[in-house]
Amino acid sequence: MSIHPLAGTRPAVNSLVSLPKLITAYYSLRPDPAEKSHRVAFGTSGHRGSSLAHSFNEQHILATTQAICTYRKGQGIAGPLFLAMDTHALSRPAMASALEVLVANGVEVMIDREGGYTPTPALSRAILAYNSGREGSAVSDGIVITPSHNPPEDGGFKYNPPTGGPADTTATKWIENEANRLLEGGLSGVLRVSYEEAERDAGRYDFTGEYVRALGDVIDVDAIRGSTARLAVDPLGGAGVAYWPRIAEHFQLKIEVLNRDVDESFRFMTLDWDGKIRMDCSSPYAMASLIALKDRYDVAWACDTDHDRHGIVTRSAGLLNPNHYLAVAIEYLFTHRPGWRADAAIGKTLVSSSMIDRVAKSLGRRMVEVPVGFKWFVDGLLDGSFGFGGEESAGASFLRRDGGPWSTDKDGLILGLLAAEILAKTGRDPGEHYQRLTEQHGAPVYQRIDAPATKEQKAVLAKLSPEQLTAKELAGDPIEQVFTQAPGNGAAIGGLKVATRNGWFAARPSGTEDVYKIYAESFVGDEHLRRLQEEAKALLAKVLSQ
Repeated sequence: MSIHPLAGTRPAVNSLVSLPKLITAYYSLRPDPAEKSHRVAFGTSGHRGSSLAHSFNEQHILATTQAICTYRKGQGIAGPLFLAMDTHALSRPAMASALEVLVANGVEVMIDREGGYTPTPALSRAILAYNSGREGSAVSDGIVITPSHNPPEDGGFKYNPPTGGPADTTATKWIENEANRLLEGGLSGVLRVSYEEAERDAGRYDFTGEYVRALGDVIDVDAIRGSTARLAVDPLGGAGVAYWPRIAEHFQLKIEVLNRDVDESFRFMTLDWDGKIRMDCSSPYAMASLIALKDRYDVAWACDTDHDRHGIVTRSAGLLNPNHYLAVAIEYLFTHRPGWRADAAIGKTLVSSSMIDRVAKSLGRRMVEVPVGFKWFVDGLLDGSFGFGGEESAGASFLRRDGGPWSTDKDGLILGLLAAEILAKTGRDPGEHYQRLTEQHGAPVYQRIDAPATKEQKAVLAKLSPEQLTAKELAGDPIEQVFTQAPGNGAAIGGLKVATRNGWFAARPSGTEDVYKIYAESFVGDEHLRRLQEEAKALLAKVLSQ
């Protein structure tokens, strides 16, 4: 991976996206359904794209919203739909377009009562709170308008069903196909009212208040209040910017909010590794400003734009690798939550660190390894059979202190507050706890790289069987596991994973580029990791050439 020479520095003013051009393109450019890049691609993370690239325009949102209306009607969902947005420039226009279609279809829509921004986990909480004790058609669902941490020129549109979490592939594929059918038909069948009528008829919901008041159910705020630690948060100009002062005030917590600005160009961000503005709270380049303040605070954290991801900065270690913090959070939670079920499991994605496996074993807890995607944790977090579910990409959620569901979508706010709780309860910050874990279980090194692959090779990789890999050794160790289905739930991983006693690699084709991704981890060291990566590429090249 080549690092851009300006990575970690603030962008030049002349490099910022033109917001007038972006908004004009949203309303004026028309996607061509015959062009693959212009079509709705509604995966687990919703539809994402840029108005400037004909991939996120008003027609996309009108068609997708109508598809969601048709889908929820077919599913018998008659309760309210909670509608949320983040601070990206395209989010508010998309919200207006969606509202016009939802109201025209007779959907009871709930929007923020202050007209403000709403984090993804606050939307999930609203759905779960409303649906508690309800069954059948009376249940609610939601839409959150966000491209997550993507650059300022991007927009995103995601559906959350009554479970509160990301929709499964059955739902997203149906919505995608229906939306593209509507695009191909020139939006024939799309119902729409004026924005004035839509806004007048929409209901109002106190997303901020309802979320903030309930935080004591999931975080030990009393412990944080009693701590003398210096704490800070940087909302990165995201949807939680108004939440943090409310949290601090409501619970009387000494948390310094470092940046309360919302600027849709995100000019206050430092450039990511490739020279782009990206609100990636797990990137040392995007997080350079907060990392520079590490000695000023005992624990500080940031969240991405829709606040479903976290980045933890400690005085002892700087910015924690997401895998490292997940391991620490898991060990702490499963030893400090007596209200959780004794058989509550730990959920991780198959490309997350094996340190989690070792922590789970030391705790005597079942570890459930699933494919990439937070949707695989939803049911377990809903019924309490998962205490924790987390992804290597810095997204996680966990149960309330009484063992009930909190958020079935990723929640960066509670993961940030948890870091403060860990310090308050143990006297050690998460960085110090991770160092202790490495002394007990070893110190892994982890990296993701890309390797070139044709479309045909990517198709082969996505459908591999374990039998096609005939190698017996990897980087000097006997191969112990080869699987193309996740061991936790048997779901296809769309690639394969190979594991030994001292390391592993996983390979998955990219959905957007002619490459495949290789995730690898070694418990021996950097040289062993490089050997793992090289042998992985050689093994895969042999398999893909057959």
